[in-house]
Amino acid sequence: MIEVVGVRFKQAGKIYYFAPGDLSLATADRVIVETARGVEFGEIVIPSREVRDDDVVLPLKQVIRRATPEDEHVLDTNKAKEKDAFQICLKKIADHHLPMKLVDVEYTFDSNKIIFSFTAEGRVDFRELVKDLAAVFRTRIELRQIGVRDEAKMLGGVGSCGRVLCCASFLGDFEPVSIRMAKDQKLSLNPTKISGICGRLMCCLKYENECYGCEDKEDAKKPFPNEDIYDIPEEEGPEVQPPKAATASQRVEKREPAAVSVLAPKGKAPAHRRGEKPKGKSERA
Repeated sequence: MIEVVGVRFKQAGKIYYFAPGDLSLATADRVIVETARGVEFGEIVIPSREVRDDDVVLPLKQVIRRATPEDEHVLDTNKAKEKDAFQICLKKIADHHLPMKLVDVEYTFDSNKIIFSFTAEGRVDFRELVKDLAAVFRTRIELRQIGVRDEAKMLGGVGSCGRVLCCASFLGDFEPVSIRMAKDQKLSLNPTKISGICGRLMCCLKYENECYGCEDKEDAKKPFPNEDIYDIPEEEGPEVQPPKAATASQRVEKREPAAVSVLAPKGKAPAHRRGEKPKGKSERA
């Protein structure tokens, strides 16, 4: 067994394990750690606990120290510089007429590297762009092409369910999702119904898929019970006889109601038809 803490560098980002050393760390503590990209600023999301050696990649790097107010000031400064770097990179992309969409810019904590994340339909030759950016920022430049799911995770948004995207709120890793999951759950196969704003199958299709893959898979696919499957005895009551047909002598002759004008003013006789003479009055000479 080995003692570890879980550190996250971005909201809903992947969790990495580090050795706490002599530090007593709790959830929400901010720390400075060393990663493959250099020194980074992170937050504790999993407090100190022991795990098996097989569950982590050895050797583990140790947490350097707790974050200080000066470290937080450096983090805020880097975020301000990222906004300026984003606008500069957009201009350089337009100057080189490159078919790429810039999504995010990230400074490492020690400012030794700037990472530009972008999306594109195919491969992009950005060698000249890297040279121009390196001449402007005087530091290491990394351009990283990402997929549409990573783009949605970075930009965020609201799904068709009305909630914040799962990938931007709590999902650390993307798990594979297939159309078979929608078929097993008897969902509509209309792409507009089962696709997220990224254009790929929704991650939530996997949430309940395990229930449909268990031993009672066939039972899970059955529809909800209704009253037709229950044997409910009918209540006994007086038997109602159908009405008998009326005889010829009992039939009443139907009479048409007298015609009444509803347009005539109250107290006046109804107007006669055109061309007819009113009754009870003599024709004038």
